[in-house]
Amino acid sequence: MFDFVAILGQWPLLLHGVAWTVILTVASAPVGVAAGAAFAWVRADGPPWGKAIVATYVELIRNTPFIVQLFFLFFGLPAAGIKLSPEASSILAMVINLGAYATEIIRAGIEATPRGQLEAASSLALTRLQTFLHVVLPPAFAKVWPALVSQIVIVMLGSAVCGQISTEELSFEANLIQSRNFRAFESFVVATAIYLALSIALRRLLNWLGPRFLFGRSA
Repeated sequence: MFDFVAILGQWPLLLHGVAWTVILTVASAPVGVAAGAAFAWVRADGPPWGKAIVATYVELIRNTPFIVQLFFLFFGLPAAGIKLSPEASSILAMVINLGAYATEIIRAGIEATPRGQLEAASSLALTRLQTFLHVVLPPAFAKVWPALVSQIVIVMLGSAVCGQISTEELSFEANLIQSRNFRAFESFVVATAIYLALSIALRRLLNWLGPRFLFGRSA
C-alpha cells in the first residue's frame, strides 16, 4: 500500500532540495543567457577566428551529455589543479550548457533583424555595440523568447543529475528519503510533482519577466 505521508513528513528535506534547485537555476540562467547573447553576436557579426571558437564550443556542448560535462568539471578539473565544490561545478556546468544552446537560439533572432533597422541605427551614428544592445537584441529576444524559456526550463530540470556529485538539490533529497524509508515509488512521485510545479512556475515567471524587462510589450 502506498504511503505518501511518510514522504511528505520529510518536508524539510524536500524544501531544502527545492531551495537548491531554485538557487542553481537562478544563479545559472541569467549568466547562461548573457553568455549566449554575447556568443551569438560573435557568431553573427564577429571576426572569423571568433566565429570558429564559438562554433567549436557550441558543437562540443550540444553534442555531449550534460552529465559528462558535469563530471568533467567536478572530477576532471582536479587533475589540472582546479578543484570546485559540488555546487560551483553544478552552476558552472549549467551556465556552460545553457550558454551553448542560447547562442544558437538568440543567433536565429539576430539574423532575423530587418536590414532597415541596421541602416537606421547606422544613420544615427550608433556604435556597433549600441546597435546590438538597443536595436538588434531586444527584437531578437522577442522573436525567440518562447524557445529560450523552454531551454531554461530544460536546464532547470537537468539540474536533477547534479545530485550525482552530491549537490543537495531535489532529486538528491528524494533519493535520500527513499534510502531511509524504502518508499522509492512515493518519493519519486512526489519529486516528479514538485518538478512539474517548478517548471510551470518558472515558465510563467519568465513569460512575465521577458516582455517587461528585456524586449518590451511592443516588441
